[in-house]
Amino acid sequence: MIRKIQKEIEVSLQEVLKRLYGIENHAIPEATYPEASMGDLSFTLVFPLAKILRKNPKVIAQEIVDAFPPHPDIDNLESAGNGYLNFRLDRVAIAERMRRTPFGPDAQLPGKVIIEHTNINPNKAAHVGHLRNACLGDVLVRLLQFHGRKVEVQNYIDDTGVQLADVVLGFQRRDLTGADLDKISGKPDYFFWDLYAETHHWIETAPENKKLREQTLKAMEERHEPTFGLSQEIARRVIVCHLQTMERLGIAYQLLPRESDIIGLRFWDRTFELLKEKGAIVKVDEGKNRGCWIMSLTGSEAFEDMQNPDKIIVRSNGTVTYVGKDIAYQLWKFGLLGLNFQYRVFDHNADGSLLWTTTTEAGDPSAPHFGGADTVYNVIDQRQSYLQKVVAEGLRSLGYNDQADRSIHFSYEMVTLSPKTAMELGFELTNEERQRSFVEMSGRKGLGVKADDLIDRLEEKALNDRIVPLYPDLTAEEQNKLGKAVAVGALRYYMLRYTRNTVITFDLDEALNFEGDTGPYVQYAMVRAQSIFRKLAERGYDASMNTNEDFADALLLLCEKNQESEDAWRILLELIKAKDIIGKTIRSLEMSYYAKYVFQLAQSFNYYYHMYPILHETDKRRRLFRIAVVDLFRCAMQTHMNLLGIPVPDRM
Repeated sequence: MIRKIQKEIEVSLQEVLKRLYGIENHAIPEATYPEASMGDLSFTLVFPLAKILRKNPKVIAQEIVDAFPPHPDIDNLESAGNGYLNFRLDRVAIAERMRRTPFGPDAQLPGKVIIEHTNINPNKAAHVGHLRNACLGDVLVRLLQFHGRKVEVQNYIDDTGVQLADVVLGFQRRDLTGADLDKISGKPDYFFWDLYAETHHWIETAPENKKLREQTLKAMEERHEPTFGLSQEIARRVIVCHLQTMERLGIAYQLLPRESDIIGLRFWDRTFELLKEKGAIVKVDEGKNRGCWIMSLTGSEAFEDMQNPDKIIVRSNGTVTYVGKDIAYQLWKFGLLGLNFQYRVFDHNADGSLLWTTTTEAGDPSAPHFGGADTVYNVIDQRQSYLQKVVAEGLRSLGYNDQADRSIHFSYEMVTLSPKTAMELGFELTNEERQRSFVEMSGRKGLGVKADDLIDRLEEKALNDRIVPLYPDLTAEEQNKLGKAVAVGALRYYMLRYTRNTVITFDLDEALNFEGDTGPYVQYAMVRAQSIFRKLAERGYDASMNTNEDFADALLLLCEKNQESEDAWRILLELIKAKDIIGKTIRSLEMSYYAKYVFQLAQSFNYYYHMYPILHETDKRRRLFRIAVVDLFRCAMQTHMNLLGIPVPDRM
């Protein structure tokens, strides 16, 4: 709501400037939120204007104040300081609009956005770092959908990559075949985690072992049996485990594009020809890269800080590097390749919607239309920044500059563990490691925290340390449900609260803390709001039965000059900033900005809840006023919780 008011103010300001000074289309800096005593919105356009008009900014500000037209949502405009324009909103009018128009999504905008996230190699279990990727990507999906965008969610499956080749080679090295897959005990993704670490170590011990890896990789790319069939079945089983892990956090997808199909459907062949035609890649005839196809990046502005930016696209043995396949995939995402996948149903999501995957075989004619996006977000950690730049440069080399600009790398830093949490999860640390601020993991060395293990431990701690002591009379099923909800809220919020260029040091106790900047604290605020209305109902009081006139009269208390009115208005003012905050979050790709906003909103409510009780208030008008404030918070907060993917427990 506040963004709309800002835009309307900006239009009126333009009209005033034209009328007073004959100035048109003057750049108006975005409004800021001043201290409460100064107003609700503040504009600084007077200062650059003073240089143009060569006039005292205080005089200009007062002239604008005197000429500014009435606005239904503005109570007062005044000049402050050396020329600030401070607007005070009409509190009652704003509250009435909020009550009559619930906080909800924007109207559907044209075009499509593709968000690719999670993207775990199908060779081992998801680890803690993948959870940050998935949480960031999932919240971006939710925010963009709320912002009115049509979003297609993809989880790319690298089923022809080196990591899967290592697992296939390790499986065959044990003289095992596809028939032995059903004999694996326990979770397949855990089994292959250990096998990958073992095989990777073995491969690195001798040059001939690396040649075996290259042979396996080539057999997978060229679909030679039995290697190709084995790789596909291993990948399928691991993918199922990944999906089950992400489902625990409420994360789902629409399409699983398979890298093998990019090759099988000749997406790469088509891309290879296009790149050669444009001279974007050249074959090297001598030197260490002899026989390779190289994309020359020397001289490109995006790589000017690198000494050797050129990238191998096709290896000397004819296999394509995964950045080459990524260029083909990115072209398809934008609908620029002239080719398309076939599709089949892979599974059902928890909400019953279909999860599709690509195939080289005859597809399902009922499949949705995938691809053809206007904007593409690739959620990949910051270590892949160079390769993401190469992909964008591949598009530019083919003349697709606009699409390259709309190929957005949503990068983020890694996740580590606090020493205490590492030990709690079963890692043996040296005395030196225990003194460090964090413990770094390494999947290749087999030293990593499996995502399911972390979630399991969070659920266990939430249940035993929080839920059971608070609610011993609940059934075990009810306790477990609450424990899971608190654990999911704790984990998701922890992955979102830090800026994306910050290395996260995950700590179990900190994540589950019911005080401070945590998921459980946010959940607690919402549970308290729900509890108020439940207790009102238990006392036979139905807030929805009050007439509009009753509430309209009660909201007039916002105009009173007392602390309660100020505290109530502070909550309402924060509530109407929501879409502005969401817009800034999307533009900056800082999910922490939105998480912090929701946390501060919870703080404001918790203060108000403790200071101004509802259930024991005897004055009917004041009770209605407080009910209205809490109800506006409750309805908006439910939406914010959904956008963050944080469940609302029944009680805490």
